[in-house]
Amino acid sequence: MKYYIKTFGCQQNHADSERIEADFKARGYTKARSYKSANYVIINTCMIRQTAENRVYGLVNNLGKIKQAKLKKGEVYKIIITGCMIGIVYRDKTGKYLKLLKQRMHNADEFMPIEEVGFNLTPVRTDKTSAWVPISNGCNNFCTFCIVPFTRGREISRPYEDIISECLELKKKGYKNVMLLGQNVNSYGADLLVGEKNIQVMRDADKTYFDIEKAKGSFLRNSPGAPMGVWRSKKTMPSFLKNVKPVYVKHLGRQRIPTLFPHLLNEVAKMGFEKVEFMSSNPWDFSDELIDVMAKNENISRSLHLPVQSGDDAVLKRMNRWYSADEYLVLISKIKAQIPNMKFTTDIIVGFCGETDKEFQSTVDLCKKVGFNWAYVSMYSPRFNTAATKVFKDDVSHITKKKRWLVLENLINQPQLKKSKIH
Repeated sequence: MKYYIKTFGCQQNHADSERIEADFKARGYTKARSYKSANYVIINTCMIRQTAENRVYGLVNNLGKIKQAKLKKGEVYKIIITGCMIGIVYRDKTGKYLKLLKQRMHNADEFMPIEEVGFNLTPVRTDKTSAWVPISNGCNNFCTFCIVPFTRGREISRPYEDIISECLELKKKGYKNVMLLGQNVNSYGADLLVGEKNIQVMRDADKTYFDIEKAKGSFLRNSPGAPMGVWRSKKTMPSFLKNVKPVYVKHLGRQRIPTLFPHLLNEVAKMGFEKVEFMSSNPWDFSDELIDVMAKNENISRSLHLPVQSGDDAVLKRMNRWYSADEYLVLISKIKAQIPNMKFTTDIIVGFCGETDKEFQSTVDLCKKVGFNWAYVSMYSPRFNTAATKVFKDDVSHITKKKRWLVLENLINQPQLKKSKIH
């Protein structure tokens, strides 16, 4: 039996596909060169935008022709859909989205939640120098435009010792670069510290991305009623954590959540990798301690991805982003003050519900002030079950969205492309 994996979407999806491949190899299957030579086609999906979703529908439709030809010859040919689109199916108790997918992808044989693929096997990495290391999964922030809390569920942190062990093993194998992955890496460890039920979360499915039972019994959980920073057991705790206290980020005049990410990042950086990266960061969880760790470890990447989404306060409020344009700029200035050679990339959505010309101009102004080295600019598209689809109207025309997209593309990305060609 042969398998072929097609991955859409972000680095986390690609990291998931490495684990899927390990699972198929463990069954004795071999990798196919193409869709046609495979017996099992696994499609790891993304649905952050409607265009990503449509590409999946088109691919499954085309694979249907190959499937019919294979079945006529008496050969095995199964199409398995996994990833974010199935995350919705897994969490949508109404069954509406499952019904929709079955209609649009009638050639699919199986819808497999990514939670079915564990962390017990070593991922099959094709890159021998750089590795992705998931540290958390899901998100609790519920930006009104974002479907991630519904595709990947509530935020779950991977046990600290598992991450350290994997990174040490990668270093031993000669890997030079690692990237720590999560939908919001800054808040890593909050659920381990205070318990997942004590943080703003969406109640989720029974199965989880990481081994939640292991995490519940880990040394990172507090004793009931104990003050923050008093660990359950020091006997099982690694020596480097015995005096570690959780880092709080002050936001909107109060302490938001505890995090262990600065400690984790520092520990990985000290392992001696040539480059340590992380993605993605949330502007309102970016602590001073995290900036300090980045500044003192020169092997931590000097390119930081910090999504802004919009440069207008009214739009940010409609997006449920917990910062103002000025607060974002203050954070950028603070990072630049300690790390002068830091370069910034970002995510921006144009044409979000109700965005006026004046509001868009605020985004243009912010981009000029920051001087981003790259921006992943997307045109807003409504996403299933998100707050924006329920309370706002998608009232900015496609023509206007396209014009605004071009403005930012020409302002930020085209000059960078010209520079790269010159150099």
